[in-house]
Amino acid sequence: MGTIDTRVPAGLYAITDSRLTPSETLIASVEAAIRGGAVMVQYREKHAPMTERLAQAKSLQSVCSAAGVPLLINDDIELAKRVGAAGVHLGQTDGSASEARHLLGDSAIIGITCHADLTLAETATKAGADYLAFGRFFNSSTKPNTPAAPTDILAQAKRFRKPITAIGGITSQNGEQLIRSGADLLAVVGGLFGGSPETTERNAKLFQRLFASHHSIKTENSRRPHK
Repeated sequence: MGTIDTRVPAGLYAITDSRLTPSETLIASVEAAIRGGAVMVQYREKHAPMTERLAQAKSLQSVCSAAGVPLLINDDIELAKRVGAAGVHLGQTDGSASEARHLLGDSAIIGITCHADLTLAETATKAGADYLAFGRFFNSSTKPNTPAAPTDILAQAKRFRKPITAIGGITSQNGEQLIRSGADLLAVVGGLFGGSPETTERNAKLFQRLFASHHSIKTENSRRPHK
């Protein structure tokens, strides 16, 4: 059995990207991902002006809240607080878990990037992370300079008793091996977004089926039918 925190469900973790989910299609794309079975969404936007980021994050929070799907904000604890997001995902240089916990509260979901380093994972666990993210596992246009991670790190990380997220070049064709190796969530950008909303929904359903077939814990999202 896995070690799923009830706030961190197993399944597809949809991550936005301004190239693949530009402002004019952002909401429709995320709605499609959720219809297809995404269990968490991360708003990742590093370059837009704050006014635009705030407006987009507010809109996404409304969509995710209505669907009962947690929205996390990438790197920006203050923005997560302002829009009432469920939590935040932090890289190694993007603020501390303790700072996020203080500002966002005990119920917030805090994820930490651990690359391919179990020492970073141990530090993140001690700091109070709610899930640990490893990757990249495959060639990735969004993480081209990140060192590759071996799949066996997912199984090794189970000792921390935290939900494990895999990221980096993941598609519905290569995701099964990561779930079987120990991933509780697959964080997906290009393998999910970039086409029409119909294509995004179809891609999300493929990931949902992988979890329904290969993950040891079936969440509400993996049990519910998807048309």
